[in-house]
Amino acid sequence: MKPGDPEAVEQLFNDAAPTYDRLNDLLSFGLHRQWKRQMLLDLAPRSGESWLDLCCGTGDLALALARRVRPGGQVLGVDTAEAPLALARQRAAREPWLTLAFQQGDALALNAETASVDGVVMAYGLRNLADPAAGLQEIKRVLRPGGRAGILDFNRLKPTSMAARFQRTYLRRVVVPVADGLGLKDHYAYLEASLQRFPDGASQEQLARDVGFPLARHRPVAGGLMGLLTLRS
Repeated sequence: MKPGDPEAVEQLFNDAAPTYDRLNDLLSFGLHRQWKRQMLLDLAPRSGESWLDLCCGTGDLALALARRVRPGGQVLGVDTAEAPLALARQRAAREPWLTLAFQQGDALALNAETASVDGVVMAYGLRNLADPAAGLQEIKRVLRPGGRAGILDFNRLKPTSMAARFQRTYLRRVVVPVADGLGLKDHYAYLEASLQRFPDGASQEQLARDVGFPLARHRPVAGGLMGLLTLRS
């Protein structure tokens, strides 16, 4: 698939939805949950706040966020693909006391008013957008003054670095073969190509400043294999 192609990305996540959580746990040894928890600790969501989880997938991060903004807070998960959203709604139904909803939508054109939310999170979504800069602009638009955002994704590394060589080897020899065993080889083979067009940490900081964020900080996670961009409006 062509990285950044909206229709292809939607199809990928619709196809992968039934095994997506199991694959994430397997391929990250469950560490993706720790990285998401760390992002929430950094952002410090508070009771009564309103948050968006963009490219929310099957809803694990939205659920964790909704637990943190109780009582009085609310979370809306948005994703372009309906199949993972259906699974997210099933998971949320097990915790009906949470003020949590899921909506199919485009992270580049959100159905949300300007300056209407306290925070935004996005895990492994910015890299898949047709225009990451436009995605950051839309996040800036919906955040209230003083609002904060966290974006977790693979880290684009210097191609000659040891970490980059490990990342390529892991993607080619672990991620793709494991996905192939579940009939999703072509869907996961795109990961390496998507990283080649993804801005590195310094470029993400500059893009965020260019769209008006006064504070933008990118830091490596998991030995540099992942990266966390934190923003304040």
